Amino acid sequence: MKVNIEHKEAGKFEETRFEKIHNVIFENSDEASIIVAEEIANLIREKAELNEKCVLGLATGSSPIDVYEELVRMHYEEGLSFKNVVTFNLDEYYPMEKENTQSYWYFMHEHLFNHVDILPENINIPDGSIEQDDIHQYCLDYELKIKEAGGLDFQLLGIGRTGHIGFNEPGSHFNSGTRNISLDHITRVDASSAFLGIDNVPRVAITMGISTIQKSKRIVLLAWGINKASVIKKTIEGNITSEVPATYLQDHSNVTFVLDKGASQELTRIKTPWLVRSCEWSDDRTLKASVWLSGLVKKSILKLTDSDYNNNGMSNLLIEYSSAYNLNIQMFNKLQHTITGWPGGKPKADDTNRPERKSPSKKRIIIFSPHPDDDVISMGGTFDRLVEQGHDVHIAYQTSGNIAVSDTEAIKFVEVALALNGENSKFKKIVDDLNNKKEYDIDTVEVRQLKSLIRRKESLGATRYLGVPDKNVHFLDLPFYETGRVKKDKLGKLDIKIMTDIISGIKPHQIYAAGDLADPHGTHKVSLDALFKALALLKTEKYMDDCWVWLYRGAWHEWDIHEIEMVVPMSPDQVLKKRQAIFYHQSQKDGVLFQGDDSREFWMRAEDRNKMTAKKYNDLGLADYAALEAFRRYHF
Repeated sequence: MKVNIEHKEAGKFEETRFEKIHNVIFENSDEASIIVAEEIANLIREKAELNEKCVLGLATGSSPIDVYEELVRMHYEEGLSFKNVVTFNLDEYYPMEKENTQSYWYFMHEHLFNHVDILPENINIPDGSIEQDDIHQYCLDYELKIKEAGGLDFQLLGIGRTGHIGFNEPGSHFNSGTRNISLDHITRVDASSAFLGIDNVPRVAITMGISTIQKSKRIVLLAWGINKASVIKKTIEGNITSEVPATYLQDHSNVTFVLDKGASQELTRIKTPWLVRSCEWSDDRTLKASVWLSGLVKKSILKLTDSDYNNNGMSNLLIEYSSAYNLNIQMFNKLQHTITGWPGGKPKADDTNRPERKSPSKKRIIIFSPHPDDDVISMGGTFDRLVEQGHDVHIAYQTSGNIAVSDTEAIKFVEVALALNGENSKFKKIVDDLNNKKEYDIDTVEVRQLKSLIRRKESLGATRYLGVPDKNVHFLDLPFYETGRVKKDKLGKLDIKIMTDIISGIKPHQIYAAGDLADPHGTHKVSLDALFKALALLKTEKYMDDCWVWLYRGAWHEWDIHEIEMVVPMSPDQVLKKRQAIFYHQSQKDGVLFQGDDSREFWMRAEDRNKMTAKKYNDLGLADYAALEAFRRYHF
């Protein structure tokens, strides 16, 4: 069923008590992107029938990629023409040459313009190469050109974690026009992976202003993933403030925010729907409500009272359970049953209330790791427990991870090789390639092979330390990753075949995989999609009837307590053992390329996250563990 996201009357949408901007939530970004592309295509066609230009304001970043891909598909398969389209891009880094692979000029041509029949003279993207003294006049001319084109018929937006739209950072005035602007540190951190480090991210950009954007006849803002959830809540439910520039959109008469489930999860009607309207109380929602209430009133679950529920929008829930006492006991037991020291199932035990089956007592297990360290970072304690308890554990590293090895780290290793092997021409060539590498050059094949080898040997060090034989360690090197760039290819048939081959070869009883969905184009998400596609192909195989899939989270986020279906305690000694396993990945230990906005090393993040999960369980009234690793089951 197609969903119409168009919003013609301001304020006319379901939730009005908390929300101030029309928004539509989709299961995933793929589905949402198709709907947005259809609206744009319909507008282009309507304008063409009237023999009018269709003036589009376009955005860059990961959010609109699938929208552009769908528009390209429509051009090739449905005859959608862009000959009547005039485009104005929101922004560009400064200084930035067009030919630079990090420029938005390059991005737009790679994802859209090179693949459709738009006239080159109708493409307008801020020029990051103009002289500093000419910027002011250039920006005035850009505004004038938009006005002369008749204004923007449709403006596509993303949103940054600072609340910026375009590059209008916190402090931007509602009356601002196109101008140059200093980028917020968080914005530069978020861009650092594309630039292979924050030091390479420009500090300045040219951007359309808030006023320019607000004059658009129609605005659609895209937001994907849990990384955007907090700023989406502030924007949709908060007051208008220059500290969150996207809140200015509350004053626009025809704006829609298009969200996936991750980006919407902090909205009041999603996070605490009982505060908005009467709820149908499923088991999952009931647990979510009890956990939320416990945190709100700072009581363990068994101490919650009738008045606690009544005073916080859950009086109808008490009617179903007749008293807080009955409700609390059931929710406490549900949480208690998620805790197990036997992640592979406890042999000869009653497994009625355990998260895993007791049979077979010795299971064949695959731990899929998107990068060559996610296994130990995200589930090192559980990994250790599975091996100790005698299961046949296989580790499958889905990508080589070579892009995450710095040049200085690679030089260090190859210089050791040179010292041991003398003037080996192959090693000397690698050193020369690295020393002569220019900014944004793609690594040579030899350099990428070296970086892949570094990560392989580090992985083997960790798996041997945890007692896994080398024959059980599989390096899949999925082809989608092997571009030599931060931007990866789409999943292909060979990626899926590699995944199906290893699953069908091992015939596992358990599969563990990274369930991080923050970035729809990130390596974790693509690696998970590869698993899901493989499972879809294999699900009719008899051995798959006995296979359960458990999803773990990475170093960035943990499952919310109500989402957890299995949690594995770690003793203080196991916490230290997990830390040591992470240390084997030395190339990722200090000064990693993709640090994000958290200055802690990955082992610190993992430990703190596991300790925080344990504290949350303890605050709810459960046992006090040193650390907990959490999992959610995926039903395929």
